[in-house]
Amino acid sequence: MKKQSKCDFDEVILDMALSKLFTTKPKMKEQSKYNFDEVIIRKNTRCAKYDATLEVFGKADLNPLWVADMDFKTPDFILEDLNKAIKHGIFGYPKQIPETFEAICAWQKEKNNLVINKQNLSLSIGVLASLSAAIETFSDIGDEVIVQSPVYYPFYSIIKANKRVLVKNPLQKDERNFYTMDYEDLKKRITPKTKILVLCSPHNPVGRIWTKEELIKLGNICLENNIKIISDEIHSDLVFSTFTPFSSISKEFAQNSLSLQAPSKTFNLAGLCASYVIAHNLELKNDFDKIMKKREATHVNSLGLISMQSAYENGSAWLEQLLAYLKQNINFVQNFLEKNTKIKFLAPQATYLLWLDFSAYKQSHKELKDFLINKCNLGLNDGVTFGKEGEKFFRLNCALSKSKLELALKDLAKFS
Repeated sequence: MKKQSKCDFDEVILDMALSKLFTTKPKMKEQSKYNFDEVIIRKNTRCAKYDATLEVFGKADLNPLWVADMDFKTPDFILEDLNKAIKHGIFGYPKQIPETFEAICAWQKEKNNLVINKQNLSLSIGVLASLSAAIETFSDIGDEVIVQSPVYYPFYSIIKANKRVLVKNPLQKDERNFYTMDYEDLKKRITPKTKILVLCSPHNPVGRIWTKEELIKLGNICLENNIKIISDEIHSDLVFSTFTPFSSISKEFAQNSLSLQAPSKTFNLAGLCASYVIAHNLELKNDFDKIMKKREATHVNSLGLISMQSAYENGSAWLEQLLAYLKQNINFVQNFLEKNTKIKFLAPQATYLLWLDFSAYKQSHKELKDFLINKCNLGLNDGVTFGKEGEKFFRLNCALSKSKLELALKDLAKFS
């Protein structure tokens, strides 16, 4: 129990410098070199990745490389703006200000050459909340929603929770573990009840950036069959080649889709619950906004709003350095596994998530999982949770310091 103190309720807070944090656009922060080698202790900090291992893996003291957040500290320029707000000391109802929307629009123009304005944006407490609301908006109970498996597993539960019928259009995989869309299979699965296709772009867990040509084929099939596309683009900043937003391809595609976005993966802000939806079709946006308001899913907290604005106004240099570090980690993992194990993976075109293939080993999937936990002392995402196509696959998060990653790989080498 902390010692109680007498609170000064007579204090008048009139700090103009602090108040400006909420009303004016801050100046671009000075660029610096960021330290991604720093090891930060996350255990016992209410951190799902480290503090939920006992309930998820049955073991508390393992090396967790599963949850898709990074072990890198959120950049200093965001922390500075958050600290100003915390020092201000009042966390009442926040007001959405133009500068936040301007920062989002400028970021999308800079990174993706996507031209949007405030009227195209809806703020949300999270991408998954937006996905769930979009499913309710554009389909009815009993309608079909298509996903391209193996895919981010919350898609499955959200579709089922909304009492829609889950339809899988599995991706095709070649001997290199390079995944492509199966358009012929997609056409066969479409019925008059098919209303939505959930696109994961870039794709989690396989790490693909869909080409413009691939998206055009997909988009045309959906247009022909009056199927709305909900494009989860939360990983679109974490790319190692050019990313094409689905809505940027054509006016027709833009009018037939919603794009779900957030700074959370890029800047390690998932716990602040701030995201947004891009809608070029204002009629669709209006319908979507009504469902979001009904669900009370639009009230982004004040710190989430501040962090999102700060990230997009000041984050370009940090992101450039982050991507370079992640690429080094990916190359390090690939070289290590090639030399020391029979585990295979194709370097992702996007994300810090590695889709590891254990099929060269004779053990069953369950035996592989048990070995990872009990012999290698590693907590990786079970590939089967992404769909049955994930059998003998596990997902490894490489967004951590090189020193910690090297320790984890030494344990993984027990599979040699």
